[in-house]
Amino acid sequence: MATPVLHRHIGVHLLAVLILGGAYVFGQYVNGQDLSKPVISVEGHAKVSAVPDIAVLNFGVQTGRQQTAQGAMEVLGKKMNAVVEGVKALGIEEKDITTQNLWLNPSYDYYEGRRIDTGYEANQNLQVKVRDLSKLTSVLDTVVSQGANQVGGVSFTIDDPDALQEQGRAEAIADAQEKAVALAAKLGKELGKLKGYGEGGVSVPVPMASMRMEAMDSMAMGMGGGTPVPSGEQEMNVVVYLTYELR
Repeated sequence: MATPVLHRHIGVHLLAVLILGGAYVFGQYVNGQDLSKPVISVEGHAKVSAVPDIAVLNFGVQTGRQQTAQGAMEVLGKKMNAVVEGVKALGIEEKDITTQNLWLNPSYDYYEGRRIDTGYEANQNLQVKVRDLSKLTSVLDTVVSQGANQVGGVSFTIDDPDALQEQGRAEAIADAQEKAVALAAKLGKELGKLKGYGEGGVSVPVPMASMRMEAMDSMAMGMGGGTPVPSGEQEMNVVVYLTYELR
């Protein structure tokens, strides 16, 4: 008499699996209807610009051939100290004056296949940030007049790019939202919940060079003092991605 009871229990359990699971039959899953809501993904773009507020000047002093290593370093130190003190006198803080490289090398010539030692050369390169752009021309004049004989040029940058990026992000999100509303309307739907967000990266142009070595050389010869150096504007491109449910 116990056997029929066991069969009834097995039948009840199997029926419960079929009713509650709906997509589970004899240990295997079968495809059921996808009840998830449809979604759309849109891309938003923004281009924001700002006037650079920092100029970055790269320059150096090269001693030329000196008889001894000590003599080369002494010449370098004298010239570089004059340059740095001249820059500081214009209000540039020490934290904005950075050594990029410093080297001392032997110099030599070749004569009839033989190397002839001729002394030593020393070189030091600095980077100076000018936060008051009205002083830029004065800094350039001072650097050259005090002995800098290697000038890489002037580039401009933005001191706080995060603020500009935040502005671009807000505008890109607004652009994406507008596109999402329009697309949903074309599909006969309305926007539901926001399901995803992503950023496609931020594109910032390389800081522009406004004065190259040729212009600096003319200043060194007394031909270009007071040359204006316009900074222009810098642009930042921001891309965002939004995914919405449709209802």
